[in-house]
Amino acid sequence: MSTASSMRLVGEGEAPTFQLTEDPHPQSSTLLGFWLYLMSDCLIFAVLFATYGVLGRNYAGGPTGAELFELPTVAVNTAMLLFSSITYGMAMIGAQAGRKKATLIWLAITGLFGCGFLTLELTEFAHLIAEGAGPQRSAFLSSFFTLVGTHGLHVTFGVIWLVTLMTQVARKGLTETTRRRLMCLSLFWHFLDVIWIGVFSFVYLLGVMP
Repeated sequence: MSTASSMRLVGEGEAPTFQLTEDPHPQSSTLLGFWLYLMSDCLIFAVLFATYGVLGRNYAGGPTGAELFELPTVAVNTAMLLFSSITYGMAMIGAQAGRKKATLIWLAITGLFGCGFLTLELTEFAHLIAEGAGPQRSAFLSSFFTLVGTHGLHVTFGVIWLVTLMTQVARKGLTETTRRRLMCLSLFWHFLDVIWIGVFSFVYLLGVMP
């Protein structure tokens, strides 16, 4: 039963009445569970960063990061993801104010930034593989594709989740449930931005150094 009931006795001989009150636990439980999920994701990325730290200079006679990485393109990709955090923040402001149309517009812009990020990342992967710098070429490239690809997979799931929530908001409006789900996605989306800043700094910026 999703709601808690409290009984009030009116008087002698009168049947007890039950007052249904909303259970406050589902929201707190959902957010707690989602924070636990994010912590587990932090552990996954920590392992991937550590693996790249160990293998990132093992080129096996193949190309190095300085020879492969195109920082201007990566910078554009980074800007797209950072701007998507801003637009998602605008969507949350609209949701808190009860402005359904504004929320949907900002969510759509966020989704476009996310799709643009994925397009550039897939283009980069295809370019590297076409040059013979696929994940099987060296330990450096294996760890690179694993780390960056795992982050890209998270962004893909985030975009799918965002489209799903847009559909729910369009049909049901800004209910307490949809607001809670938007908050969970907001945590997830900003988390991916933080991880990408680490990827950009640790993988790309350090990778172009001799």
